[in-house]
Amino acid sequence: MLKLVHDSVRGRTRFKIRGLNRDKGFKEHLEGVLPRQSGVSKATACTATGNLLVCYNSEMTSVHLTALVKQAAADFHRKRVSPPPAVKDSEPASLPAPAIKKIHSPKTNQTKSATKKNPAIKRAKKDLQPAPVPAARPPEVPWHTGATAVILEKMQTSLPDGLSMEEAAKRLAKHGPNALPPAVPRSAWSILVEQFRSGPVAMLAGAAAVSVLTGGVADAVAIMAVVGINAVIGYVTESQSERTIHSLKNLVTPQVLVVRDGKIIQLDVKMVVPGDLIVLRPGHYVGADARLIEAMRLSIDESALTGESMPVGKSADCIDTEVMPICNRTNMCYMGTLVTGGQGTAVVVSTGYATEMGNIQRLVSEAETPETPMSRQLDKLGNQLVYLSGAMCAVVFLLGFFRGAGFLQMLNTSLALAVAAIPEGLPAVATTTLALGINEMRKKGVLITANRMTVVELYAGESRIVCDRGNCLAPGTEIREYFQREVAALLAVVALCNESEIIVKDGGFMVNGTPTENALAYLAINNGLNIQVMKESFPLDKMYHRSDNRNFMVSVHQMAGGGQLAAVKGSPSEVLSYCSHYLLDGKVTELTEEKRLHMQKENERMAGEALRVLGGAYRIQAGSAAMDELDEILQAGLVWVGLVGMTDPIRNGVPELMHRFHLAGIKTVMITGDQSATAFRVGSSLALSGSGELTILDSSSFSSLEPEMLASLSEQTNIFSRVSPAHKLQIVEAYQR
Repeated sequence: MLKLVHDSVRGRTRFKIRGLNRDKGFKEHLEGVLPRQSGVSKATACTATGNLLVCYNSEMTSVHLTALVKQAAADFHRKRVSPPPAVKDSEPASLPAPAIKKIHSPKTNQTKSATKKNPAIKRAKKDLQPAPVPAARPPEVPWHTGATAVILEKMQTSLPDGLSMEEAAKRLAKHGPNALPPAVPRSAWSILVEQFRSGPVAMLAGAAAVSVLTGGVADAVAIMAVVGINAVIGYVTESQSERTIHSLKNLVTPQVLVVRDGKIIQLDVKMVVPGDLIVLRPGHYVGADARLIEAMRLSIDESALTGESMPVGKSADCIDTEVMPICNRTNMCYMGTLVTGGQGTAVVVSTGYATEMGNIQRLVSEAETPETPMSRQLDKLGNQLVYLSGAMCAVVFLLGFFRGAGFLQMLNTSLALAVAAIPEGLPAVATTTLALGINEMRKKGVLITANRMTVVELYAGESRIVCDRGNCLAPGTEIREYFQREVAALLAVVALCNESEIIVKDGGFMVNGTPTENALAYLAINNGLNIQVMKESFPLDKMYHRSDNRNFMVSVHQMAGGGQLAAVKGSPSEVLSYCSHYLLDGKVTELTEEKRLHMQKENERMAGEALRVLGGAYRIQAGSAAMDELDEILQAGLVWVGLVGMTDPIRNGVPELMHRFHLAGIKTVMITGDQSATAFRVGSSLALSGSGELTILDSSSFSSLEPEMLASLSEQTNIFSRVSPAHKLQIVEAYQR
C-alpha cells in the first residue's frame, strides 16, 4: 500500500509504504532504482517509520512521481528471491515462528484428553521444529476494519464451534508454534574472550612474555595469575548478569482458553493457531493477536505493548479507519496483554513472529547494541594509562641504563613498574559493580509507578478529604451506620457497586479484579468497612454494567426487612445528571442548580490534576416494590454522595532518585504510552526537568518527523507521550546519535 504523507514543499514528497518497515532490502532497492529515473534526484527510505522521501524536478507532477514509486515497489516484490507466502483471502497474515523452550506448568485434564484423543495434534506437536526467523515483517492486514462475519470467513472458522482438532493440527504444522524465538544470549566463549580484549591486559601479557624471555618465569606466572583471576571474576559476574536478564522471559503465562469442536479447552499458548477462537476472562493472558467477535464490558491491560497505564475498554464494533495506532484499535487484542475485566471471544489473526509483540522483538533484534558511555570511558582510561605507564617505564629504563645499570636489571625494573601502574582489576571491579546493580534492581523492581490504582482524594458532602495511601478517615474513626454520613455512604456505594472478589488466604486477604475496582475495594477496607459482611447484608439482585452509551454501573441489592437499594458509580457528569438530591451532614437535601454546578467544578478540578474521577450515588426503594427496570431507577432520582479521585502512585524514593540523577549531571527523560495529561502529572511529581520548565511532546506525529528533527527535539524534550513500540526505538536511536 502506498500513501502520500505530504507534498507541501515543491520538489519534495514523502510517501508511506507498507512493507518498508525493517526491510533493508526494500530500502536499498528504492534508493537505488528511483534516482535513476528521469527527473528524480534523490530517494531516502527509512525502515524505522516506513517512510520514503523523494526529491525530484519541480516540473514533475505528483501523479507521475506516484506512478514511478508504485512501479519501483512492484518490481521489488516481483524480483524478490524468497518472497513470503502470499496472504490469501482465506488465510491469516502470519508466518512460522521458532519454538521456544517449554515453560513448565500444570496441565489440565482437558488439555491431556484433547491431545490424547487427537493423534494429529500429538504428531504435530512432536514434529515441531524451529522455523527460520523472517527477514522482514509480513504485510500488515487491517484486521480492525471489516465486519466480524467477514473476518470469520477469511479465517475459515465459525461461531460457536471454532476449529476442529484436525484442522488446528494442519494449521499448526503450516504456521508453526505460537511462540517468539528466544533472544540468543552471548556464548560462554565470547564472554570469556571479552575479558582479555583490553589495552591493560595486552600490556601485562607483553610484560609476562618479556619476563619469560629474560628468565623471570616466576614473575610471568604471577602476572598472568592476576590477569586470570580478574578474567574469572569478570566472566562469572557477566554470565550471572546474562542469566538474570534472560530469566525475565519466564514471566509469560503459558495457558489460554480455546474453542475446539464446540468445546472450551485449555491449551499451551504455543498450540494456538490462526483461526482459533479464544475465550477472554479476567486475569487471562492474551495468547495471540486477535479480532474481537464478542465483548461484554471487556477491558485489557496493554501496558506491556503500548505503555498505556490504564486498562483499555474494548468492543467488537467495526472501525472504518484503516491506518490507526495500536492503542486506538479497540476491537483488537494483542499477544502479551492481560484481561482485567469483563469477558469476550476473539478470533486469532496472527501468531508467533507475525504478532505485534513479534514485531517488537524484530525491532530489538535488528537494533545494534551500542557501546555504553561507561565502557567507552573505561576503555579510554585504560588506554591512556597504558600509554602513560609505557612512556614512564621507557624513561626509567633509559635513565637507569645510561647511568650504568645493567640491561636486564633495568628491564625487570621497568616491567615491575608497568605491572604496578596498570589497574588490571579495573574491568573486573566495573563489571562486578554493574552485575550487582542489575541484581539489586531486579530485587526491588525498577518501576516508576506502583502499577496499581490508589485513591488519593474524596469529595463528599461539601468537604475535600485527602487520602494517605488509601486511608481517608482519621485514625479511630468508625463507620457506624451506612448512608448516615457522606463518607460512609460513599464507601458503601463503591464497595457494593463493585465486582472485585475478596479472597481470604492464610489469615490475610487479597482483592482480585480490575485496577480501578480493586482500588475502591481497598479504599473501603482500609477505612474500616467489612465488605464481605456488607455484601451479605445487601445481597446482589442484579447488575447493570457500563455500555457504549452509558458510562456508569448500577447494582441492585436486597435490603433486610424489605425494600431495595441501588448503588451507582461511574462518570461524574452522567451520574450527577440523574441526581435530584445529595447527602449533607447525614441528611438528604435537595440538589439545587447552584450545588450541581459546584459538584461539576470539583469534578473538573480533580480531573485537571490528572486524577481518574468517579461519581457515586444511590437510591433506596422502600416497601415490596421492586426496581426491575434501569430507566425506572434513574428517572426516579438518585441521591448524590460524592467523588472519588484515584491515580497510579509514584513509588517511594523515586523523586529523591531523580534529584540525585540531576546532581550527577544526568538528564532524565520519560517515554510512555500514557496520555499527555497523565504523563505530565507523573513528570511533575518526579521533578523530571529539575528546576527547569517541563516540556512534553505527543508522539502521534512521529511518522512525519525526519530523524534529524527528532534528534533536535529530543535535546529539549523531557516527556514523550503516546509512544508506540516503533517510536520508542526511534527516540532511543535519536539519543544515541
